[in-house]
Amino acid sequence: MLIVDSQIHLWQNGKMSAHHRQIPTYSVDDALAEMASAGVDCAVIHPPSSLGEAVNVQAVEAVRAHPDKFCILGHFDLLSPDREQIVARWRERPGMLGFRFTFNQPQQKAWWTDGSLDWFWKAAEKAGLVVGLLAGGNMPALAKIAEKHPRLKLHIDHLGRHGGGTGGKDDAAFADLPEMLAVAKYPNVGVKMSGAPSYSSQPYPYKNIHGYLKQIFEAFGPDRSFWGTDITRMPCSYRQCVTMFTEELPWLKGRDLDRVMGGAIVDWLGWKRPTV
Repeated sequence: MLIVDSQIHLWQNGKMSAHHRQIPTYSVDDALAEMASAGVDCAVIHPPSSLGEAVNVQAVEAVRAHPDKFCILGHFDLLSPDREQIVARWRERPGMLGFRFTFNQPQQKAWWTDGSLDWFWKAAEKAGLVVGLLAGGNMPALAKIAEKHPRLKLHIDHLGRHGGGTGGKDDAAFADLPEMLAVAKYPNVGVKMSGAPSYSSQPYPYKNIHGYLKQIFEAFGPDRSFWGTDITRMPCSYRQCVTMFTEELPWLKGRDLDRVMGGAIVDWLGWKRPTV
């Protein structure tokens, strides 16, 4: 079974937000060592947008060195004067298969609904680039984008829970789950089942949230549900992030398990992994 982490971060000489490991660098070598310890074959790098262009460069360097191990959902300044050209030429950067944005800054929150990103959804759709979004709390807006741009693949980060360390725990974290499940009717919307351990206050294997995972899987199906970790903020080992899904969810097995653990995200992103 191919195991692909749908989200990791790399950074160098930077300070991550408080809910991540408070270390100055998490390098490609750090990631590879931890992935090997957990039996994870490859990963999708999400350069942290708060750290600027340097982390995009670091991710590209990781892909150049390990093209079979990594691909990237990068970011850029959406207010750049040459923004449409940037999107059109995005694939010229090694490993770049799409974008990931959080819209965490106060001035960005209005972008969900004020029309200022209409150009971006259209440009990404035209270029065939996938867009990942930290969409918790913005599902009605996401639904409108998905409906207006049916050829644009959009996926929801972290089970659709709220990000930036504000996701809550246990039943409270999933209080607005019906809003996300409703978005599953759009075939161009997927969900990253990433960060699951962080939404439970119980110990491994976090059984109190398994029912929510099942609801999400049943709504989106095996081809639009993507296992992942965001490992640098998980409360457990990398291996436990894997086995929580591979060993502790009796309803996830066979082809469905293969798809969720890696096959589906590779196909969703259109990642042509080289054989080495």
